[in-house]
Parts: sequence; structure tokens; C-alpha cells
Amino acid sequence: MPPRKTRSAKSSAARKGTGKGKKIELPTPVEKSDHPEDIFPMVLTSATQELFDCRADEDVTGENPYKLLKKDNILQDIKIRAAVSDFSPVKKIVVDYPEDEILLVYDKDFTSGQNFYLVLTPQTKDSLLKCNPLDVVQPPEPETPDVFQNEANKSREPKQWISLGSEKEIDEESVIETRGKLLYKCSRVRKKFGAPVSFSDRNTTDANDGYLACTSYQHSSFSIKQMQKDCMIQAVPRLQSSSAQTQWKYQKNISTQYKARELNNEETENTLLAESLKSALPRVLHALQQEEIMNVFSDDWKALGAGAEAVGWSETVSEGLMLYQGFTDQKYTKDKKISSINWHPTIYGVIAVALTEKKEEWLNELPDVRHSFIVFYSFSDFSNPQDLDDNNKNTPPVIRYCAVSSIESSHKARITDVKWLPPTFEVTRSGIPVENKSNICVQIVTCSPDCTVLFWDVRVMRLLSQSTSERRQNVAQKTQLTPYSVPETFKHLDTTWKPLFRVSLPKIDASGEYAPLKFNFEPYTCNGNAGIKTEDTGEEDESSEFIPDYSQLRVHSAKTLTALEDVNTKLYIGTEDGEIVYTDWKLCKDDSGQLHSAKPLHCVNIHHWVVNTIQRSPFFKDVILTTGGWNFAIWKEGVMDGPIMVSPSSELLCTVGCWSLTRPAVFFIGKENGSIDVWNLVKQTSEPSQVLTHITTTKITCISPWISSPKQHFLAVTDDLGMVRVFKIPKKLCIPSKSESLSVKKYFELGEETLKNFLKREELWTKEKREAEEPKKEPDKPVKSLQENKEKDLKEYREYLALEESILQGMGLRPATAITHET
Repeated sequence: MPPRKTRSAKSSAARKGTGKGKKIELPTPVEKSDHPEDIFPMVLTSATQELFDCRADEDVTGENPYKLLKKDNILQDIKIRAAVSDFSPVKKIVVDYPEDEILLVYDKDFTSGQNFYLVLTPQTKDSLLKCNPLDVVQPPEPETPDVFQNEANKSREPKQWISLGSEKEIDEESVIETRGKLLYKCSRVRKKFGAPVSFSDRNTTDANDGYLACTSYQHSSFSIKQMQKDCMIQAVPRLQSSSAQTQWKYQKNISTQYKARELNNEETENTLLAESLKSALPRVLHALQQEEIMNVFSDDWKALGAGAEAVGWSETVSEGLMLYQGFTDQKYTKDKKISSINWHPTIYGVIAVALTEKKEEWLNELPDVRHSFIVFYSFSDFSNPQDLDDNNKNTPPVIRYCAVSSIESSHKARITDVKWLPPTFEVTRSGIPVENKSNICVQIVTCSPDCTVLFWDVRVMRLLSQSTSERRQNVAQKTQLTPYSVPETFKHLDTTWKPLFRVSLPKIDASGEYAPLKFNFEPYTCNGNAGIKTEDTGEEDESSEFIPDYSQLRVHSAKTLTALEDVNTKLYIGTEDGEIVYTDWKLCKDDSGQLHSAKPLHCVNIHHWVVNTIQRSPFFKDVILTTGGWNFAIWKEGVMDGPIMVSPSSELLCTVGCWSLTRPAVFFIGKENGSIDVWNLVKQTSEPSQVLTHITTTKITCISPWISSPKQHFLAVTDDLGMVRVFKIPKKLCIPSKSESLSVKKYFELGEETLKNFLKREELWTKEKREAEEPKKEPDKPVKSLQENKEKDLKEYREYLALEESILQGMGLRPATAITHET
């Protein structure tokens, strides 16, 4: 083994130098190095040498081996070429180097082990640049010349290879066979082995097996679309040919040659420095940037879903909604929002919308003195509200209401929801459902944030003794009115209308009452009186041919009406605090015999904000959709423990919800940013199957579907700016899949079962937690009296004195005598 070489003074001085106050951290050698520690031998490939202008024997030679490299250029090369860069092993050294230039030395004789070495300290760099290069290149001499000579005569051994990650790139670029190789076997008759061979020309058609062609063909199972194609584009000067009629006064031989006009260097510089070009440069760069970000050639008109009027049903292939018509009126909708919308049940394309003032704090306020309108729109004229007179097409009439309730007996806050009781039943003053002999809707239910739900009757409370013929004659006289006259249908109720009975909503576990905003009850479809015929003539009642005169209808005595036991009298109510309350509208009697509202059966705070929708499924009468706050929920009537499905919390408020009229699994959720989420419970339940953005530019307030024909389905959407948009629902969202109703029913049953299992586990967890938190009681110890404790202490004291006396006698410190102790 050769003796260990001593460190040179120059290297030691370089290591001890401060180097502008920064210490250079050297790489850890794999084996014992044969060079000073302030240099790092390197192998630079021809590509690296050409990149840094340090080509061997050209840019750097044995006489001039030095090359100063910019620190930033080295770091940039490491960043771009990563592990392929020759400087990647010294990345940390280059980063920590205190100066901007690093010295690279060309080692022509490989005295350091490689063809180049990098100087690691500024002191060594300065000393090398000042002294003779030959002194620098030569490695330090060993202490024993003979040993060094023997070592130099030895053959050079390769160093251990260090992995820097290049093998991964090689593996990624290598081609790997993914299918088995084809095996072809060629054979000939054994008798022809060793026989002489003679080659000659022949026609391929002479033998069936003499020629086999492998021609290309289009595969029927797949096709590859070429997404990118390399092509060449070259700009050339535009050629132009022109001629003119001239008089040729005298002949002359002449030739003309044209060439393209080009700008000289001065003109080019003036053009580049022109103000017009400088002002256009930002716009050009902005256009290029936008082209990289988005496709500037996309059809925005199609992306917005417009132009759907010209597309037939068979040509509708889009999955989103297509705008059919839009309605607005600046006179009536200014500074107002749409709070409710309804389609006319029989007239095509007629929509009624209710307009209210836009207020952020509208709950529990006094009624507004300004007028609020109900505006009618029609498909026949989308620019103006519906006009009843053909002569005044541009001036829609304003018609006054027929009757208004008594202020003293009405709600004390705004009415937020109103519904007619179905014509199949009516209720008495105590809320008991009975048969409806009128066979028309005669009662209304309203709710308000004043914590009450009121039932109203539109008939006369007293009995009117008039014959049928007189009643029909009065109706005929009242129908002969001008188009804009106020009908006298409900004149008997004007300013005297009072509720039939009142339902209050006391809280279950606390004082106070719930403030309802929306409610829903189960429709009763069984009607034993439907289609009944008159007793005298045996013909159908003629009241269906004209508007019924409610002033001639009387409220029947509850004793003469048959009670309906199968009518569901339960209400789902949504409050302003996000609670879903389940209560019974029937009144009960207290100990004194007074009628009062019972406490609600159940209450769940699931939405944590204003509830804006409670709607039953048109396919399952016991399934209810509620929206409010940042989520929606699906309930099943009879399941009192909570909803069977709750959506994840959204970043945007859910402003309205609506079931599809044709698909049991589909419903729509409107958002505050003007988008609509389409949910399909058959497809997925964790997120919407489709998000329809840019429906409006503001909050969606109402969504109402309507079917005009089997091939024409509409969806009306209103917003906070008072505008109505009617969209055409695509075929995919209209036609249900096979057994969709059965699948949704099973999903609801599974949700109910999952809820029950969760509640059982939650009850078990609560019980175990309560038992773990309770401290373990120790068994009660018997209580001793004071006298017993005193006797025990005296006994222990006597035993102690006796033990002390025996120990002293054993040590010979006290004679063994009888000792008496006073007690």
C-alpha cells in the first residue's frame, strides 16, 4: 500500500480560507481520493464541452487549460438536463459557491483521474490563475518517490460506478415487447436434402402457392384518428402580374427584370422601433396567450345552448338545457324578484309569475305598501306580458284582486306559502277531514313567519235560500262583464274574510314557536262523489260549463258530513332556521274543553338556514324533497328519525328544488350563482350527474317543469332580477330508463334501513360512552363509632410500648422488671 499523501500547503490554505464568509461543502468520496480536496475531477461529454465552449484541444489546451464558467449557466444546465447533466454530482457545491464564476481546468494528462477538474474554493482559483498552469495540473508529489513510481507503473483500475438516476431514463426510453413473438416454420421434403439447386424466373400466376402478398387494409373493429401532423410552411413574396395599354411611338430594344422589395437594416430598425408596432405588441401577446389558454375557434352560440328553436326533437342530441324563450318587462319587474311561478293547466304557453320587492331582511316585517303584481306571459309574445285586448297590444291591463281578507284576522307577517286543499275533501273548524259535497276546491291553507298556519274557506258562512234556477240566472248576469272588470266571484269575502281555524307550532323541547316558511301535505285522491249525477234529471252537473258562483255555495254543517278516516292530516313544515317540522293540523281539546294545537310530532334541524322548498315526488307520495341552506334532503313519511338521504354540503346556497315530472330518479337543484344541478339517483348519489352552468347571472328563485306534449317538455326558471327563462328539456332527461321506478323505490327502502341501523349503532355508542365516563363506585365501608376508634388507638399504643420495652431489655439497657403503664 502506498503511504498516505500529505495535504499540500496550497490546499490547506484554501480550506482554511473564509471564501467570502461561506464554507464550501465537499462531496463525500466513495473511496480514498488521489487528488487534493479543493478540486473535483469530472468527465465532460462532447455535448457539454460544446455547450460551455470548453472543447478539449480547441477552446482549452495544455498550454491554456483554464475556463471560467458562469455559476448561473451551470445551475440552468442542471435544471434543464437534470441527472443527464455532467454537473449534477456537484450541484450542492455550485449552489454554495460564493462567487459568480467557477474555474474549470482542462487536465490533458489525466493527472487527476479525469479530463477536467473543477476548482471548489475561490482561494485556489485565484492562486491557479496567478501561477504556472503546469504547477497546478501536476498532483502533489508523494513522500517516497520510489513508491510513487511503482504506483504510476500500475495499470489504472476503473472506479466504482455511482448511480445518478440515468438508468431510469434509459429504461423509460427502451422498447419493451408486449406480445409474444410469431413463430414461422419452414420445411422441405427430405428427399430434396443435398440436391443441387437451380434458380430460374417464373410467373407468379403459374402456381397457387408461389406468391403471397401482405397488403394493408382498414380494420373494421377500430380506427385511429390522427391528432397531430407534421407539415412544412414557407412564406414567399406574393407575385403579381399587370399590364397596360400604351402607344408604341418608336421601337426600342430593352429588357426589364423585377425583384422582391426588401427592407434594409436601417428601415428594419425604424419599423421595429415605431410607436404603432409597440402599441400593438401587448395586444398580440395577449391574443397569443388567450389562444394557448382556450380554444378561440369554439362556437360560443352553441356552447350557450341558444338557437334551440330551429332544432327538431329528433335532432336534439345535447345533454343540457336549451333556451326556448325568455320573458321580462322593465315596467313591472324593475327592482323586484319572482317568488312563485305557475303554468296554466290548459292554455298552451301561458305562465303566471308573482313579483315581490327585493329585500334582504324580509322575514317578520309589516306588509309593504307598494304594489306587487302577478304578471302573465305567453309564448305568442315573449317581449310583453299577456294582453287580453287585441287593440291594445302594447299596454297590458292591470286587474284588481277580487277580495282581500280582514287585516285583524290575517297573518301578522308576509305569507310565504299558499296551497288549495284538493276537491276530494274539506276540513271542519277543528281540522277533521270530511267529505266535500261541492266537488271543487273550496279551502285554502297559508303559512307565515308569524308562527301560524291558517285554513280558509271561500264559501259563505251563512245559508242562502235560493233555488238552483235563480242561482244560475245570477251567475249568467255576472258573467256579462267587460274584459278588465273585477269579477264578483269572491265579492262576499272582501274585507270580511276570516280564517276557518288557526294552527300554532309550539316548540317541542323549549319555549317559543317555530316560524314556518314552506309546508306540504299529502294529496287525497279518493273521491266517492266524483262524476256524480243529479238526482232529478240524471244528467251531469252543468256547473262545469261555467265558473262556479262561490257566493251561492254554503258551508255545510259538520254533523251532516261523513268523516274521512283515511285522510293524512300531517304537515311537513320548513322553518326560517332550517328545521323540518312534522305536525298534525287537527286540533285537540285540553282539560277545560278548549281547542288548541298539539305539539309537533318531530323536528330535525338538517339545513341550518332558510328552507325554501318542500315538494313531494310525483311518483312516490310518501317521499319528500326539501332544500335549504347549503344542502338538500330526501324524507320518507313515516320515518320519524330523520332523512333517508342528505346531500354533501355545497359551497353555494341551494335556493330551490324540483322533481322531474317524467323520471322518478331525476330532480333539479337551483343555486345562488345561477347554475342548476341535475341529480340522477340511479346513476350516482354522491354528486350531481350534470351541472348546468350560466343558466342565469344571479340567484335562481323558482323552477317549474311542464309537459305540453309527449315530445315537448319545458322547464321554466326564474331569477332574482325578475326574468323568466323557458328551457327545452333534452330527451335524455325526459325518458326514464327501464325499471327506473323500481330501482328508485329499492334505493329509498335501502336508505330507510341504513338510517335505522345507524340510529341503533349511535344509541349503542352513546350508552357505552356514558358507562365509560361514569366513575366506578367503591363498596360502602361500615361506619365506626368514635368510641370504637378510640379503643383501637389505645390498643395499638399498648402494643407499641410493649415492643419497645422488649427491645431495650434485649440490648441490656433496662432490667427485666415488671412495668406498669398509666392509661
